[in-house]
Formats: sequence, structure tokens, C-alpha cells
Amino acid sequence: MSQQFFFLASLAWNFGLGMSWLAIPLYAHSQGLSNAEIGALFAAPVFAQVPLNLAGGAYTDRIGGRRIMLGSCWASVAAGGCFMVAEGFWMLMLGQVVLVVSRAAFWPATWAMATELPGARSVQLGKLNAVTNLGQIAGTGFCGFLLAAAGFQATFGVLALAGMVAFAAGLVTEGRAARAGPVRTNLLGAYLPLLKDRIIGYAVLCAYLSALPFSLSISFYPLLLAQYGYGEESSGILVALRAVGSIAASLLAARFVRSGPQTAWPVYCGVAVAIAVAFVPSVNHAVPIGFWMFVVGAGSAAMTLYFQITISEASRVEQRGSALALGGMGWAVSHFTTPLIMGFLADRYGLVTGFYVIGGLALACALAIARMRHWAFGSRSGAKQGV
Repeated sequence: MSQQFFFLASLAWNFGLGMSWLAIPLYAHSQGLSNAEIGALFAAPVFAQVPLNLAGGAYTDRIGGRRIMLGSCWASVAAGGCFMVAEGFWMLMLGQVVLVVSRAAFWPATWAMATELPGARSVQLGKLNAVTNLGQIAGTGFCGFLLAAAGFQATFGVLALAGMVAFAAGLVTEGRAARAGPVRTNLLGAYLPLLKDRIIGYAVLCAYLSALPFSLSISFYPLLLAQYGYGEESSGILVALRAVGSIAASLLAARFVRSGPQTAWPVYCGVAVAIAVAFVPSVNHAVPIGFWMFVVGAGSAAMTLYFQITISEASRVEQRGSALALGGMGWAVSHFTTPLIMGFLADRYGLVTGFYVIGGLALACALAIARMRHWAFGSRSGAKQGV
């Protein structure tokens, strides 16, 4: 029963997160912020996410993931409250910082908790990723209709309510006791040996590429759809198709994704992400846009599962929260660089050109991953081979 409540907590928290993807950029746009300001609004809080993400991973190893997850739920509630009263750039920035605190705590905690569930690790991580994306679909789709019917303040109120539901479900979730092991005076001391591991660095690059579509979903996909003339309801459905693709990939790929130097999973997924990102704005029609959103979601989800498995297999159980937090660093770098690049390019050359450039960046990352695979796993003799 505890597993069901763990997944329910993730579902509710991601429901609120999915709502924020559509509501925040559109709310910022409605207040007259430029594309560059909107890009900064999503990029600048990542400066807070980086140390918080590392601290969240370290505390997950020290006090257990459940407590960290519960704290992140309350941060989500606080973020919804901030946005309800936000007016202007700096108040929106405050809400974004609080939401980033929630994300920085939630991801390493729940990833680490999923690796401890009974059963095959890849299957449990696949279930968690599927539930994550299901919540995001529901939140994004519902948000479009709620915005049209009730406006921004009511929407942010529901976002805060989703955080409260996640907290209630998390209270029923059983948490593992703090792991036995040497107690470090320096909370972040576990990161130094991890940073020396080539596999961890390689996995961080995979995490960066897997997060790139997510970074676009929470910033410039809604603005592209608004520019193309789609209303809130249509935009919510189209953005949600990214998460639909992620659910399909998370459930289907969970039994097949393998780590190791021989598997080409990350290369294929990276190329799929790059092509889909570049092609989303190529034709202003709901069918091709929806198709490429589905493809980009599937590719990024399979890549996410790959880096989670790779990091889990490369780390010991007492350092897994810290190792997965380093994977989250790849996400943080994506959330910082992608909105800034897109904001600059959109103001200078237009949104469509910005998507083409980001697609090229994603392709370069996929090619770098192809070259790094054997170098990374060659650092360990007897590394497990993929298929």
C-alpha cells in the first residue's frame, strides 16, 4: 500500500508542476514581459537550484528521501501562493525561486526512493517516470481549461492545493531509515569521489539532454503556440502531448533500457530529441506539432530512464541520493541555459529560429554522448555491458 501512496504523491506534485508550465509563461507574457525577461525568469532561479539540488541529494542520504519529499510539497504550496499575488518581474521571480526549491528537493528524493522499492530497479523507475508524466499531462491539460474559465489566480490556487494533496499522500508513504555508513562532518563531502567518476560525468551530460524538452515546456513552448494563434485549451493539450510520449516511453522502455558502453540507447534518443525540437515549429498545424511533441517526450523519457539507471548502477546505496542529485545538475544546467538562449534568440531572430538553434545544440550533445560512451565506461574494469 505504501508504494501506491508514493506514486500518488508524485502524481499530485507533478499535477501542480504541469499546471505551472502553461500558467507561468502566459502570466508573465500577459504582464508585458519581453522574451528575454521571460527567459531570465526561468533561468535565473537555477542559481539557487544548483546548491539546493546538491544539498537535497546529500540530505536524502543522511535523513531519508521521504522527509525531503514532504518538504518539497510544502514549497510547492508556497509557490502557488506567491504566484496568486505576484505582480511584475520581481514578484514573479520570487515565485519561481520557491518553485525551484521544490523541484531541487523533490527529484533526488523521489528518484532515490524509487531505487529502493521492491522489484527490478528499471521497472520501478519506469513506473515513477510514467506517473510523473501522467501528472504533468493532467496538470497541463486541466490548466488550459481552468485558465480560460477562471483566470490566473484560481489556477495558481489549484497549484497550491495539488502540493497539499501530495503532502498528505507522502505522509502515508513509508520511508527508509537513514542509511548506515560513515558520518561526514561536511554534508557535501560525498560529491568529491563521485565527481572523479567518469560515468557520473557522462550521465550528467545525458541528463542535460533529457531535460532540454522539459526546459522548453516550462518556458517557450507555450509562447510558440500562443504566437501561432492557439488558445489556452489547445496549448494545454499540445504541450501535454510531450508528457504522453514520455509515459509511453517510460513504460515500454523500462524493460529494455540497459546501461554500459555497448548500448546505443542514449544516442538514438538524443538524435530523436534533436530532430523533434527543431521540427516542432516547422509547420503551424496541430497534427505535426502534436506528433513532434509526442516524439520529443518519448525520446527525453527514454534518455531520462537511461541516465537514472546508469547512475544507480554506478553508485553505492549509501551515496545514491547524492549521485542522483548530480544527475539533477544536468537538469539544472538545462533549465539555466535553454531559456536564456531561447530568450536572446527569440528577441533577436524570432522564436522559430531559436527552436532550430536549440535543436542543433541537442544534436551536438547526442554526438558528444556517442563519442563519450566507451571513454566513460572504460574507467571501470569489468563494467556491465549493455545490449
